[in-house]
Amino acid sequence: MKILMANKFFYIKGGSETYYFALKRLLESKGHEVIDFSMKDDKNLESDYSDYFVEGVDYNGKMSKSAQLKAARNIIYSKEAKKKFERLVKDTSPDLVHLNIFQHQLSPSILDICKKYDLPTVYTAHDLKMLCLNYVMMTHGEICEKCKGGKYINCLKNKCVKDSSAKSLINVIEGYFHKWRKSYDAIDEIITPSNFYRDKFINFGVNPERVTHIPNFLDKEKPSVNKTDDSEKYFLYFGRLSREKGIMTLVKAVKDTDRSLYIVGSGPCREEIEDFIKADKVDNVKLLGFKSGQELTDIVGNAKAVILPSEWYENGPYSAIESLQLSRPIIGSDIGGIPELIDGNGYSFAKGNIDELKDILLNFPEPGSEEYAMLCKRSEEMFNERYTSGYHYEKLMNIYDKALKAHCSK
Repeated sequence: MKILMANKFFYIKGGSETYYFALKRLLESKGHEVIDFSMKDDKNLESDYSDYFVEGVDYNGKMSKSAQLKAARNIIYSKEAKKKFERLVKDTSPDLVHLNIFQHQLSPSILDICKKYDLPTVYTAHDLKMLCLNYVMMTHGEICEKCKGGKYINCLKNKCVKDSSAKSLINVIEGYFHKWRKSYDAIDEIITPSNFYRDKFINFGVNPERVTHIPNFLDKEKPSVNKTDDSEKYFLYFGRLSREKGIMTLVKAVKDTDRSLYIVGSGPCREEIEDFIKADKVDNVKLLGFKSGQELTDIVGNAKAVILPSEWYENGPYSAIESLQLSRPIIGSDIGGIPELIDGNGYSFAKGNIDELKDILLNFPEPGSEEYAMLCKRSEEMFNERYTSGYHYEKLMNIYDKALKAHCSK
C-alpha cells in the first residue's frame, strides 16, 4: 500500500513526530511505501519527497507586516500547501492519506485535495485542534470548553491564542471558515491515542463511528538500564517544564518531605522552580536539565516511580509509555488520558491537589517489597498488552481497511 503521511514538522520536536517516524519505520518494515509531506526546515531528516515540502515558517518569530499578513492567510488557507500537496498526489498516486498535525503550517487546505481525488483519509488526533482553536482546551491556566458547538468567538473574547487578540482573531476566522466549508468532512477515520480524547471528540459532536482509540506505541526493544548508586531512591518527572504540566504542584508536594525528586527537562518554568527551591531552601529536588539517549534511559530506568502531575487534558504521553516499557510504576493526576496509564501499576491523585500527591509520595511502597514488585511487573504487562508495534499495526490496519472500503463503496 502507498500511504501519504503528513506532519508539519519533519524532525523530532514532540510526541507527534516521535509517532510519525516510528509509524513510518513500522509501515515500511511491513512492505508499505510511505510518502512524506511536511515543512522545510534545516533540522529536517532526509526525505525523498522534500522538494514537495512547503516553505518553512516560524509563527513565533519576528516578521515584517507583509510577512505577518501572508502568515495569517496561510494559517486560514495555504494555497502553497494545497498546490504542493496536489502535485505530490498526482505524482505518487497514494492509496491512502494519513494526517498527523497539519494545521497552521500546512493548513486544512490540503483536505480539499483529499476530497478532489477521493482519497481515503485517516487522521491521528495528537491534540484537540479540530475541536479547540488553541489546541489544548486550556486558557490562562484553566480548562476551557467554551468553543463547544463551534462557538469559536469565545477564543477571541478570551484571547485564547498566546493572549493576543490578533492571533486569536486569525484562529477564529480559520475555525468558522472551515466549519462553513465542512473541510474536516474529508477525514474518514479519526484515531485518538487516549480514550479520553475519543470521548471528547464524541462529546463535541463527532460521529462515534468515525473515532477509534489506538494507543501510541514504541517500536524499539526494551533498552538496557545501567544500575546507579541512587537506583530506586528518587521519584522522577521528565518532560516539559511548564505550568499546565503541574510541575509546581509536584515541587510543592515534595517540599518538607524526605522524598527525593529528580526533574529532567527544560521549559518556561525552570526559573520559577529554581527560585522556589532557593527561597524555600528545598534541598531534595534536583534539576538535571535536558537529557537524552542512554543517559535518559538510565535516569528513567532507575527511578522509584515516574510522576505525571499534568493539569490539562494530556493525551497519550510518550514519557509514560517509555516508563511502562522500563517497568516503572506511575503516579499521575486524574485528568485527560493519564488515568488510562494507571491500572494496578501506580496511584492517581486529584489534579493540582498537593496534599493528595504528598500523601502518595510518603506512603509509596518501598523497593524490595512484594507490593512494589507487583507495581513494576504490572507496568511491563501493560506495555506488552497495549503499546507495542505489533498491537498498533493490527489496530491501524483495521482502520485503513475501513477507510479504503468506504471509498470503494461510493
